[in-house]
Amino acid sequence: MTQTSRPKIVVLDDYEQAFTQSTAWQHLRERVELTICTQPLRGAALLECIHDAQALVLMRDRTPLRAELIAQLPQLKLVVFTGNRNLALDVQALAARGIPVCHTGWGPSKDSTAELTWAMVMAAHKRLLENNHAMAKGQWRSPHALLPVLKGETLGVIGLGDIGGRVARYAQAFGMRVLAWSPRMTAERAQAQGASFVELDTLLAESKIVSLHLVATPQTQGLIDAQKLARMRPDSILVNTSRSTLVRTADLVQALQQGRPGQAALDVFDLEPLPQDDPLRQLPQVLLTPHLGFVAAPVFEGFVDDAHETISAWLQGQPLPRVLSGS
Repeated sequence: MTQTSRPKIVVLDDYEQAFTQSTAWQHLRERVELTICTQPLRGAALLECIHDAQALVLMRDRTPLRAELIAQLPQLKLVVFTGNRNLALDVQALAARGIPVCHTGWGPSKDSTAELTWAMVMAAHKRLLENNHAMAKGQWRSPHALLPVLKGETLGVIGLGDIGGRVARYAQAFGMRVLAWSPRMTAERAQAQGASFVELDTLLAESKIVSLHLVATPQTQGLIDAQKLARMRPDSILVNTSRSTLVRTADLVQALQQGRPGQAALDVFDLEPLPQDDPLRQLPQVLLTPHLGFVAAPVFEGFVDDAHETISAWLQGQPLPRVLSGS
């Protein structure tokens, strides 16, 4: 980086204020024009903020960076995103302009997401919020006083990778039977994780808890639709801490209203932050959390440090770390 003028760097979507509170990032202000956005920006407000930026730091894929927007950023020379996958980033459009794309490490995000998954399972299964609200209103218990137990029940894991495998092992500690399915699953892979490979329809029909842990691809988009939801047990709980695109949201809303599944626990949404008038907010059988799966202190410490390392290397004209393949 050899410019004599102070380069402009913009950090987007720092909702957790991890960059804002970082001493290292504040020291960067001595060398650059730094803007850290702690609220979501869209449309004209977004363009006004970043139109003359030379480097962008994206928090995950909270703000899409598509070709149309990239074309309106004539000064852009570097993009850094946190994590190692960003489905809202047009890498080809950036590559066409010779703009490198770097990512950060992940830290213990898989542990964090698996822990949140089970926190949501337990909260929904034991109706913790319902009973908490009852007590806050001066009542003793909610109408659903007789609660089920997990031991002997069935967990269906859709996607048995790093996170799904952790979720499956936690289920085994509860004495649950574990079923697994994914587009490339084999009986041997499932068995290695203590699970049984079955067809998706069987998993949906037999599982008390169905937890989604697939990577979002064109092939998995809308995988859980009205037809699949109708196969679920009326007492089942659908848990999604993965990607909202795996489920057709409109179908899920209608299915919940019709009683299959009995509950849903959701950490990911088609539009984030979730709009105030979203119908999911109106359903009493839905547990909602604001995309907390990866929101953990050690994860964000890694995001901040790795992004700072990349920006520092760029400013000094040194080789960039963790350059995304193909960028």
